[in-house]
Amino acid sequence: MTLWMVRSGRYGEREDFALENKVAVIGWNELPDLSKIETREQLRVLLEKTFPDDKPKTHINWESQIWPFLRGMEIGDLIAMPLKSRTAIAFGKITSPYRFRKDFPENAHHTRNVDWIKEIPRDKFDQDLLYSLGAFMTVCRIHRNNAEVRVQEILEGTATPNQRKTGVKTEIKKSADGELYIEIPFDIEEMATDQLRNLISRKFRGHDLTRLVGAILEAQGYTISVAKPGADGGVDIIAGKGPLGFDHPRLAVQVKSSDSPCDVKIVRELQGVMKNFQAEHGLLVSWGGYSGTVPKETSTKFFEIRLWNADDLIQMIQTYYDKIPDEIKADLPLKRIWILVPEEE
Repeated sequence: MTLWMVRSGRYGEREDFALENKVAVIGWNELPDLSKIETREQLRVLLEKTFPDDKPKTHINWESQIWPFLRGMEIGDLIAMPLKSRTAIAFGKITSPYRFRKDFPENAHHTRNVDWIKEIPRDKFDQDLLYSLGAFMTVCRIHRNNAEVRVQEILEGTATPNQRKTGVKTEIKKSADGELYIEIPFDIEEMATDQLRNLISRKFRGHDLTRLVGAILEAQGYTISVAKPGADGGVDIIAGKGPLGFDHPRLAVQVKSSDSPCDVKIVRELQGVMKNFQAEHGLLVSWGGYSGTVPKETSTKFFEIRLWNADDLIQMIQTYYDKIPDEIKADLPLKRIWILVPEEE
């Protein structure tokens, strides 16, 4: 069994479509039907013709990704799609050869049929596997450190975490103008997010996650009241603007630290709690994300309820970190850096 990774776009713009239509999708929308392409040389000529303004190195890079999707993958191979909407990786099995779907939306013409079988939370993977799954390529094979066998064991529930902290190989290269630079072969932002996610998962479980959410809300200018550990009457935090918290908007906040996704029942419970506490708005924070029906349930409640998953919470931490209390910073030591990263397709 070969394991492939196919990304769903830089911002996950293709992931819902891929899951709902049981396909893996790549971009390169400018390319026509590739069904009759028989060799890599033919593909490269087509890339050069279609994208004449791009450099030969770019054409080679794209060829190395499109060709496996076109001819390298086999029916029955395992495919991984890192998700952007929740902190998980979707896995499935390829069930068809390459197909050009003109009936599909723009940016979704080049496809493979996939039987999506399971989503696994990112924190179930050792760090070295996350490095591999964080590669900048839209399409690539994942095989370093016996990855194919280890991922299969995770899917079957027989894996024992190795907690590998294998370093990532970087290369020093020389640019066209003679400048030396370090090439980073993986998404460093995604890697940093994974590390922060793992740290929060270890240090902020249960009521401590509520404490972290409360600190973020205070950094946003809310006055808060945090329920004590244990029975909370259906709400973990009450928040309002103004020095006493009497001003609008007023929030009722539920925080779920479990790794399991919240279902629509929790959303409906939050609506009832909002009425009990005379709150105009509700915030549901679920570390384990949400089941498929929750986003649809809340799509018509834009002005009433907000959902945060683990990635949303991490983004809020990064945005308001300077205003977070020192005792929180002591458990979450972060430093802001700027780095130039390669472009994706």
